[in-house]
Amino acid sequence: MPPSRFAVPSEVPGLAARRIAADILDGVLHKHRTLDDQLDGAGAHPGLKTLADRDRALMRRLVATILRRLGTLGHLLSRLLDRGIPTDAPRAQSALLIGAAQILWMDVPDHAAVDLSVRLVQSDRRAAKYAGLVNAVLRRCAREGQPLIEEVKAQTLDIPPWLLARWIGAYGETTAREMARAIGHEPSLDITVKADAPQWANRLHGETLPTGTVRTLLQGAVTMLPGFSEGQWWVQDAAAALPARLFGDVGGKTIVDLCAAPGGKTAQLAQAGARVTAVDRSPARMARLRDNLARLSLQVDDVVTDAAEWQGHHGGFDGVLVDAPCTSTGTIRRHPDVAWLRQETDIATLSALQKRLLQRAVALLKPGGMLVYCTCSLEPEEGEQAVTSLLAAEPGVRRVPIETGEVAGLSEIVTANGDLRTLPCHLPHADPRLGGLDGFYAARLVKY
Repeated sequence: MPPSRFAVPSEVPGLAARRIAADILDGVLHKHRTLDDQLDGAGAHPGLKTLADRDRALMRRLVATILRRLGTLGHLLSRLLDRGIPTDAPRAQSALLIGAAQILWMDVPDHAAVDLSVRLVQSDRRAAKYAGLVNAVLRRCAREGQPLIEEVKAQTLDIPPWLLARWIGAYGETTAREMARAIGHEPSLDITVKADAPQWANRLHGETLPTGTVRTLLQGAVTMLPGFSEGQWWVQDAAAALPARLFGDVGGKTIVDLCAAPGGKTAQLAQAGARVTAVDRSPARMARLRDNLARLSLQVDDVVTDAAEWQGHHGGFDGVLVDAPCTSTGTIRRHPDVAWLRQETDIATLSALQKRLLQRAVALLKPGGMLVYCTCSLEPEEGEQAVTSLLAAEPGVRRVPIETGEVAGLSEIVTANGDLRTLPCHLPHADPRLGGLDGFYAARLVKY
């Protein structure tokens, strides 16, 4: 059948946002591209520039919802499809996922969700033959979807089995399932402010967490919120804001931040009065760091190089922060693509890099200097085991246990060894969207 029969007028409201959502989903699921790469920077989808702010926000939420519920969606669609999801037309798969996600979890009328998904399929040459199928399946989803979801609610389908098995082994089954449930909720917007957190919590219609982070449910373009353009705050998960504080008073001290971009922790150290050197191997990421710090009116020295090879300067630093590249499994609630892009084999590769970075950090420290090592991973190899290995290999390095008073009295996030370990299910709240933390590990060490 000629493709022209299925030509779709570009003015159909909401269709462009869903077309771009389908492209980005295809990028994650079939081309192994991260959401960050497709949403920002040089590799961003060109169509994003044409979307109004409202459509852009809808598109982001749609993609995030699908990736956050991908296991459940796959199970549901397999129940509604006699022959499974079509494999010869990625756009048909995307249309089914987009339609079902809107019907089941988003405030979109069912008829609009169905209609726009059908139009999405009709506009693609390979997928057009599946328009009738998509229409029928999504109508069934509207009628039968919720009961089918209730049937599998306790099965934790939205975390890959290999990852859930690891979490059960590391944290126990009850905690692992609590983590998975927390990851299933759309997260809040967390903000680190320069000063006067209660005032900014009021202005941003949020609340101040015990740790000082401002947490709000405001949506839309962050750049349009009060205080952003004036450089009064930056976006940073509440857990990510903790490691830089473990240095204590850094006023006048020389601190090097290895793997520094995009610069949230760099900004914390500079705002606290440290003389900071930011090191990152990516010119593009370093450019983003410079832009962020310029907006915040903060000054640091920056070096674009491989942090694992950088020799630093003579005499060493008072402190080194190693925010090491990792599997990022602790950030799945904010970056749901991580769950489906990472493989278990990535852990060994990244652990080897983390070991090199830790060894370089020790070499960069002056005697008496402090090392804070952190990762946004829930995998013990990238956290507890990495520090245990370093302490065994470096007799001149000792752990400095973290006291609960340093982390707002949150004893549940301090381990028996005195390290920091936050989990997605920590900091619960009556409104699940206002609860939770990214999964972080941090240890504080000193060189003698």
